[in-house]
Amino acid sequence: MAKSEKNNEQHHTTVVTEKTLKFFEKYINNPSPTGYEWEGQRLWLDYIKPYVDETFTDHYGTAVAVINPEASYKVVIEAHADEISWFVNYITNEGLLYVIRNGGSDHQIAPSKRVNIHGEKGIVKAVFGWPAIHTRGGEKEEAPSLKNIFLDCGCTSKEEVEALGIHVGSVITYEDEFMVLNDRYYVGRALDNRAGGFMIAEVARLLKENKKKLPFGLYIVNAVQEEVGLRGAEMITQTIKPNAAIITDVTHDTQTPMINKVTQGDLACGKGPVVSYAPSVQINLNKLLIDTAVERGIPFQRQASSRVTGTDTDAFAYSNGGVPSVLVSLPLRYMHTTVEMIHKEDVDNVIRLIYEVLLKINPSQDFRSFAN
Repeated sequence: MAKSEKNNEQHHTTVVTEKTLKFFEKYINNPSPTGYEWEGQRLWLDYIKPYVDETFTDHYGTAVAVINPEASYKVVIEAHADEISWFVNYITNEGLLYVIRNGGSDHQIAPSKRVNIHGEKGIVKAVFGWPAIHTRGGEKEEAPSLKNIFLDCGCTSKEEVEALGIHVGSVITYEDEFMVLNDRYYVGRALDNRAGGFMIAEVARLLKENKKKLPFGLYIVNAVQEEVGLRGAEMITQTIKPNAAIITDVTHDTQTPMINKVTQGDLACGKGPVVSYAPSVQINLNKLLIDTAVERGIPFQRQASSRVTGTDTDAFAYSNGGVPSVLVSLPLRYMHTTVEMIHKEDVDNVIRLIYEVLLKINPSQDFRSFAN
């Protein structure tokens, strides 16, 4: 059992229910590639609406659910909704398709993967082809790269491909879907970061079911386009103009082979949410986060970032003259693959931590370390 920094035994509190897990599975399995997040956002809004007072979206698809919309003091809890994917970049005369990244897609995992091409006439099935081992002769094998991975959708000409509704710019997602591994891990593609969207929606559910009244407006934000530079967060923070923000995203579990703990830190799935230290993380709001975890017996881990967190925290922190922001991360194995893994107890504990911190925020709080 995980221990807090006071070395007290922790009793795990389960938050995710059988009913909410069904939504999580449906939400993960639904494709929401960067720039095309609408279907996933509809699912998310339908799920969260019973727990909030109002909802809205912006022009690019960021979805926001609000509790106490009339309040002048505004707190954001945020995740991002988009998943990495590919774009069709070139169609050969023989009917094969070459691709470019939409977000940080990993070319090394592509060969032999099954995909969905989102064409104008609907989904077209395809596979990433790769030469058979028997044909890859020579002293040095060629590794997968953007120059040599390609899609085969069973066509024999460019015209046949185009007749299926596929064109340059068609977006491509992997087929892989959600599963539970050894009754311990949730596994699937796009847990980075639709797990975050699920967790902040669960915070809204807990507030509603426990009849908690917040003394501020709570803006539950599921932002788009994080995977291409925090763009959705940049846009929505200018719209909301929050007074404080709690961001959740994933971070690397570093316990598996080929990861250097000296450079990547010592973090593990199952040992609790990860609290970050970085220039964009406001120190006093972060202290409130840590003090709450200790007080409520929620296990947590620590991570340091050199210059930026690489998450939407940076976009919120440096907006609107500076917004006190913190990052609560979910440890994850095999990021940007189709078998991302997160621990069930970590999901519960991220939800609990954000929920408990919200109950401690007071609109009269001044997070400055000193004032003239």
